[in-house]
Amino acid sequence: MSGILDLLNSDLGKQLVSNISEKTGINATQASDVVSSSVPALLGQMQNNILSGEGASGLLSALTSGKHDGSILDNLGGFLNGGDFSDGDRILNHVAGNKQDTMVQGLSAKTGVDSSIISKILPMLAPIIMGYLGKQTKNSGVSTTPDLGGLLGGLLGGGNDSSGGSSLGGSLLTSVLDQNGDGKLDVSDAMSALSGSGKKKGGLGALLGGLFGKK
Repeated sequence: MSGILDLLNSDLGKQLVSNISEKTGINATQASDVVSSSVPALLGQMQNNILSGEGASGLLSALTSGKHDGSILDNLGGFLNGGDFSDGDRILNHVAGNKQDTMVQGLSAKTGVDSSIISKILPMLAPIIMGYLGKQTKNSGVSTTPDLGGLLGGLLGGGNDSSGGSSLGGSLLTSVLDQNGDGKLDVSDAMSALSGSGKKKGGLGALLGGLFGKK
């Protein structure tokens, strides 16, 4: 997770938060909360897709195609000020699918930022995350979906299983949103996470505090 933390705590990360604050009208603290909550949520959904096999090959292909090579990190201001986030919308549709609204509502409930603003920020973040992952994929020599699962698991603080893929326990979405402990993510899990009535009292806020509070 250190790479993501380094990015968020760097001058680039501060620039990202500042630009998002300016473009959406929320204050810097709110923007920081949304960014630091959204990054692991999106990574967790990607890892969940790897574990379930949904879109795993497509994600790997996108990361190894050369399009998401990390160059976006060299010009965050230019990307965010350009105003074209259609690629981010496409990434979200592939990554989150019909879980996108649940993610938006969950992030809104945890950060206190209106869901309409969250919906604007996620397409800004998605290409940046893909750029970072593409760079890490290349640097780590990732070429298979189990390798990619291991990379995501490592970023989220999870271990690897015997097949080289990330373990189920390393999935942020499963570990946080699977409130009833059945190993699946469903509507009851999401509602429990939002209301705080689930078994996992720490919930998303506690986990994110651990991930982003300190290095």
